[in-house]
Amino acid sequence: MGKRLVHTPEGVRDIYGKEYANKQNIQKLFGEILHRYGYQAIQTPTFEFFDVFSREIGTTPSKELYKFFDKEGNTLVLRPDFTPSIARCAAKYFMDETIPLRFCYSGNNFINTSDLQGKLKETTQMGAELLGDASPEADAEMLAMLVEALRNAGLQEFQVSVGQIEYFKGLCANAALDEETELALREFISNRNEFGAQELLLEKNIPADSVKALLSVNSLFGTYDILDKALACADNQRSRNAIMHLKQVYELLKVYGVDQYISFDLAMVSKYNYYTGIIFSAYTYQAGSAIAKGGRYDNLLEKFGKPAPATGFVVMIDDLVSALTRQKCCPALENNTILLVYTDDFDKAVAEARAYRAQNYATVLMKQEQPRTHYTEFAEKHHISQVIFL
Repeated sequence: MGKRLVHTPEGVRDIYGKEYANKQNIQKLFGEILHRYGYQAIQTPTFEFFDVFSREIGTTPSKELYKFFDKEGNTLVLRPDFTPSIARCAAKYFMDETIPLRFCYSGNNFINTSDLQGKLKETTQMGAELLGDASPEADAEMLAMLVEALRNAGLQEFQVSVGQIEYFKGLCANAALDEETELALREFISNRNEFGAQELLLEKNIPADSVKALLSVNSLFGTYDILDKALACADNQRSRNAIMHLKQVYELLKVYGVDQYISFDLAMVSKYNYYTGIIFSAYTYQAGSAIAKGGRYDNLLEKFGKPAPATGFVVMIDDLVSALTRQKCCPALENNTILLVYTDDFDKAVAEARAYRAQNYATVLMKQEQPRTHYTEFAEKHHISQVIFL
């Protein structure tokens, strides 16, 4: 029993020392850019009513939620995703606001998945949401801000892959796919399983032209030129409008000067059903999955009673920290911590410590009871920049 008490459950971990200092520093640097763009910090509860994350909202599957009951018998869940919480909050406090709202957030989320594949069940996320703006300029702002925030956090080599869920939905609507078939096809396309997608469509007796258009999605990825190919493959106006929107956004990103970080992938479909337009994921070396994801979700706020367009993104801080560490490009940590070791004169030691603290030095006061080497080794291990013996 004693040994078990010091261990953590599967899927969670302790973070301390320099690793945690790096994490805090990266969060600070990433958040600086969000605030420079005028996004105001918002905090929502760690747990909410189950309905906030229900299937109708289009978020995490129920089986992956941490569910429990309050004393009144209401079903509560630990948040798996910040976006529905912020949508609920906006509907509650800003129902009549017509000017676009800009929020940013930071906190932990919880997903109870049994298929960990090296992933944690509790992770730290940071993100931003722009509510009440349906324009291409809003989508461009979100992408440009993500690129700048990743760079400010120390990441230099990465790519943001951009898709458009409306392109895929337009093809599905033109082929008259029912909801069940569309969801199954989305799963095949998301997994790049062209054979499975083809077999599914042939079983449903979908017209040959629609099958060809739907299967072509798997090959529509690459640089800006791929958008012209997508236009040629589009068999309906809804899909063509989606591509024209991407073209508009790309021109705006050139104004921001971040277009070199952008590529396109029309086969990108999210497991979150609330996305309605542009979607994107950021990738870098030494990371097994996307370090950031986002997109447009114009119908989500309406489910909470406030019809309004919206777009946003989230960055998985733990994955970003891991990638930066493996790439050996974590931003340098400020280190102004002093270890002040005294022998007998406690009054003098306190006075010295107060003087250093007044100069903004973090000062650890410790009485010497062991050889000096013990304290210098301690300082090195605990990221203390200087040891002063009084």
